[in-house]
Amino acid sequence: MASRAPVADPQLNPAADVATLPCQNPTLLAVGTMLASLLQILDTTIANVAIPHMQAALGATPDEISWVLTSYIVAVALAMPLTGWLSDRIGSRRLFMASVAGFVLSSMLCGMAQNVTQMVIFRALQGATGAFISPLSQSVMIDTNKPSRQSQMMALWGMGIMVGPILGPILGGWLTENWNWRSVFYVNVPLGVIALAIMAAELPSRPLLRRRFDLTGFFLVALTLTSVQLLLDRGNHIDWFESMESWLYVLIAASAAWIGAIHLATAREPLFNRLLFADANYLFALFFTLIVGVVMFANMALLPPMLQRLFGYGVIDTGEAMMPRGVGTLVAMQVSGMIIRKGVDPRLLIAAGFGLAGYSLYQMSGWSLDTSYQDIAISGFVQGVGVGLVFIPLNASAFATLSPALRTDGASLLNLSRSIGSSVGISVVISLMARNLQVSHADLASHVTSSFSTMIDVSALDRFQTLGEAALRLIDAEVNRQAAMIAYLDDFYAMMWLSLLTIPLIAFMRRADLSVDARLANARGKADGEPPVDLPH
Repeated sequence: MASRAPVADPQLNPAADVATLPCQNPTLLAVGTMLASLLQILDTTIANVAIPHMQAALGATPDEISWVLTSYIVAVALAMPLTGWLSDRIGSRRLFMASVAGFVLSSMLCGMAQNVTQMVIFRALQGATGAFISPLSQSVMIDTNKPSRQSQMMALWGMGIMVGPILGPILGGWLTENWNWRSVFYVNVPLGVIALAIMAAELPSRPLLRRRFDLTGFFLVALTLTSVQLLLDRGNHIDWFESMESWLYVLIAASAAWIGAIHLATAREPLFNRLLFADANYLFALFFTLIVGVVMFANMALLPPMLQRLFGYGVIDTGEAMMPRGVGTLVAMQVSGMIIRKGVDPRLLIAAGFGLAGYSLYQMSGWSLDTSYQDIAISGFVQGVGVGLVFIPLNASAFATLSPALRTDGASLLNLSRSIGSSVGISVVISLMARNLQVSHADLASHVTSSFSTMIDVSALDRFQTLGEAALRLIDAEVNRQAAMIAYLDDFYAMMWLSLLTIPLIAFMRRADLSVDARLANARGKADGEPPVDLPH
């Protein structure tokens, strides 16, 4: 049947502008949904600041305390692929509320942990229960709002996703300094209860679908993701590929991924609907989301330690220096949401966003130990604008041609892609920094000679015994400082090229018409029982 012409005015056909899952108060539900999503995103970074305090209080070794972070990340990666099946099986409302309730309860248990074993178990439980929150919140924000408001809701949802990692270290540091490390987990309880109460009153549910569980597919996906995450999290501790443990992880991940791909292509009812992978724009969105995870979250992992260790910033000062990045993201998300509703090609915004992110990283690659607060704030704002311009058009393009039945599965894969991207990015940049630190230290140290300084004669320091040793330590500390700065700049330079090299690939995406008129035409076709208008063209 031929597609109908786009609706010129929403008021002329109000039946077309109807949410897939109507609710009485979508604004209040959006507040509850965003609160739950923000808590889960915050917890990926908020506990990092409290790790040293936690280690001292629980009497844990560095290797043991690292599992507090690793257990959470691995649990999230394992549970997230189950989102679509569980949502169809028990209902999206029940799953969302159970996920938030489980997250609140496990947060309380983390705050009550008495030893490192309990903490690792409770953190794994927190990750497993909270893994469903992010993809479900994304699909809820789309399903419970009219087509004409979906871009605004995606911008609102994106704010929590992007601002959460920025606020996490700041809030975690403030709570740890003014209270104790346990308050980092206890803060989730009252806010989580508020979110749960709002959802209990307003959250609708999708119809149940008795879908067979693909145990083989889940096992293969879980094995792949667990091996990859363990490799990324354990790599630095075991000296990467100098250890047989790393090669074991690679072998298991490669084998499981290969068998899993064959199973996905041939199984009667695979874990993920194959229609997801038939949509070219969705596949590109998965890839670009992975890149956003690398550039955004890896950068977020580098900046706080750099500002605190090399520039001497405190926790609050670090937060203030990084705040412009969040402001830029908020502004760009609102602007990009308004622009795509006017029918502008979203690929242009995505390309501009990656270009701005690359330019900001170029600015950062020219920093020195004398860089001012103003320069840090400006580059952070530019980078925030870039990420904000990418995020909304990218997510909107990914969901433009997915049927409502595929949204939950699609959201879980997109969130999983971002999570994997952030894990890969953080591990890679930290490894590069450690390697480049050693190389730069050796190079700088080779230039410390008797002519190194007019104030200190290095060749004569051994005559002064204790004072000479103190002077050498002082010189070594400065060499370390300079070498660390060079290593950070190398990482910024690498991420700059990754951002810029992504731009040409955007041309392979199909254009998606995300204007209000196109969304309403698509919705009207569904309401009249016609096939939806094919938005990309």
